[in-house]
Amino acid sequence: MTTATESLAEQAYRRVRRMICTAELEPGAVISEAELSEQLGVGRTPVREAVRALAAEHLIDVYPRRGMFVAGVDPRDLRSISEVREQLEPFAARLAATRRDEDDLAEIDDLLGNLAAFESGGLEEHRAALMELDERIHHVVYRASHNSYLAHDLDSYYTHALRIWFLGLTKGTHLHQAVLEHREILEAIRDGDAERAATVMSKHIEGFEAEMRLAL
Repeated sequence: MTTATESLAEQAYRRVRRMICTAELEPGAVISEAELSEQLGVGRTPVREAVRALAAEHLIDVYPRRGMFVAGVDPRDLRSISEVREQLEPFAARLAATRRDEDDLAEIDDLLGNLAAFESGGLEEHRAALMELDERIHHVVYRASHNSYLAHDLDSYYTHALRIWFLGLTKGTHLHQAVLEHREILEAIRDGDAERAATVMSKHIEGFEAEMRLAL
């Protein structure tokens, strides 16, 4: 979600990352700073900074004298990513329940309203909107922990998990139900129930890995 204070480099970073996560830029695709600059409508410098940041997150591979390519996706990485998320995400949810401030609560209320719009069912076809909502929910939890180091690391792990999730979308995963599971997490954080927030988040991450293993 773009903010008024977000730099052009940050905007480019988020837009290119989204293109990579949703396979609009497929694994192995050549990265051209000139083409991205034209496509995004920004200068080469912001795009170069975005590409550098994405390379540091292992989303872009850089080979001297060969060029830059979208990093491959290896479903075998799921276990390693999940092992980290299963430890850190419940911890973040627990912190969020004890540290959330008025701004966080306002955002949580907004998210709960967004979830309500999907709860009538029959919206599985709106995958892009559901994925965007899922990402926003997790990032709100991370920010509400008020630990910038934790939020930064979880943001990176989430991005890699999202790429694997996107692979599974074509194989019958229950995206709608997976996103709606966040209601209980958000309500626990809103209510300041740290243990419930951590418990439900742990169950959610474990469920994600199990669903992906069946799909992939």
